[in-house]
Amino acid sequence: MDIFLREIEAADLPTITAWRADRDVVDALVGNFRHVNGDMDRRWYDAYLASRANNVRLAICLRESGQCVGVVYLLNIHWINRSGEFGIQIGDRAARGRGIGESATRLMLQHAFGDLNMHRVYLSVLADNARAIRLYERIGFRHEGVQRDAVFKCGRYIDLLTMATLATDQAARH
Repeated sequence: MDIFLREIEAADLPTITAWRADRDVVDALVGNFRHVNGDMDRRWYDAYLASRANNVRLAICLRESGQCVGVVYLLNIHWINRSGEFGIQIGDRAARGRGIGESATRLMLQHAFGDLNMHRVYLSVLADNARAIRLYERIGFRHEGVQRDAVFKCGRYIDLLTMATLATDQAARH
């Protein structure tokens, strides 16, 4: 599936709000489910615009139609350490399982290392999200640690895995 990334825009907010209200989408992510409305997401978007110097939030779009099917982020960028936190969400159910997450992750890493001169990109993933973990390992993320019982989701505590990839790891893969 051919995709491209572009910065999120205000017109994406209704779609993102719907994904954030979908328990199936949120349950696979580190964050906890909370009821969110359009006003809250507008404030979230305004806060992003005010913090663009240290955060990159991109829409994952199908090249054929331009439809936004997910988002990919590089957050908490630390310019001295040249590091940032990766996050991804494929919100459109029809887009899942089609390689879009892998393509978007690779494109974001190319942007992080090739354009932004990052040295390290790290992430957190739920220990029971085997599909995401396999994807991150395939792309070159390495396990760095386990935070035991770090997240309370669906009535239980779940371990949180920390993974990272370095610019040198990615250069060696290509």
